[in-house]
Amino acid sequence: MSESPETPQPQHVPRPVTPGTQASYGTYGGRPVSFVRRGTRLQGRRQAAWELHAERWAVNVPRHVANTSVHPDYTFDAELEFGRKAPLIVEIGSGLGDAICHAAEQNPDTDFLAVEVYTPGLANTLIKINSRGLSNVRVVEANAPEVLATMLPEGSVSELWVFFPDPWHKSRHHKRRLIQPEFAGLAARALKKGGLWRLATDWSNYAVHVRDVLADSKDFENLHTGERRGPESPLTQVWQSGVESVVGGAPVREGRAPVSTEHTGPNEGVDETGGWAPRFEGRIRTSFEAKAHEAGRLIFDLCYRRR
Repeated sequence: MSESPETPQPQHVPRPVTPGTQASYGTYGGRPVSFVRRGTRLQGRRQAAWELHAERWAVNVPRHVANTSVHPDYTFDAELEFGRKAPLIVEIGSGLGDAICHAAEQNPDTDFLAVEVYTPGLANTLIKINSRGLSNVRVVEANAPEVLATMLPEGSVSELWVFFPDPWHKSRHHKRRLIQPEFAGLAARALKKGGLWRLATDWSNYAVHVRDVLADSKDFENLHTGERRGPESPLTQVWQSGVESVVGGAPVREGRAPVSTEHTGPNEGVDETGGWAPRFEGRIRTSFEAKAHEAGRLIFDLCYRRR
């Protein structure tokens, strides 16, 4: 009896992935990533808030390779979601939702999208949305590069906010920092021409890193080039005070040496470059920022315009 021909096997076609995302490393586990998921379990009022309000205020995105990924075929329709056409502000790393909910209260004619991978933080944001009666905020549990690369339509964002991202202090971890040339390219794609990218950090090393990355970007211009330099620069003040030379700027216990965590980077004495923006008045001071002030650290604001 003659053998039947083998059934042709379907050819595997790899799914497209976004450069700079966890999926681009081949996996979401065991490789460098731009964030750490510090907890996903919900309990008590957070669990109740998620069950009651997620269907209304949380964007239900189709996943790709993990529960924080966004399928590249999915596109967010802000006009359909909010039921109107309005400026859209996106906050990457919205935490507990303090900043974005405060801004939404103050700007009812603007729509807001909170992007976060920390599920309890999103649940807290839902609590604030509901208790304040906000209708102009949505949340999404998603990896930021994928949101900017495929989920948001090109040129659909009026402002992009990144406030106090994880600093990844150690030199060997700098590649995990969110703000990288690839991420700047994704931000430029999502922002409309003339749109603003606002950033803030309480660590000078990260501030310099962000300034260097965006100085090399052809897509953005610093709205405060040359401003607050020399003695007026917060960078100069940090170098001179030495506040970041110990962990968290905390005092060193008697009999113990300071622990360097490479926070400040090279100390040049005086910052002659500047480029620091004044504090963004639209950003409420959260408990996180208050702790930085209590430790004596300075806040670095930066603001760029999409060319």
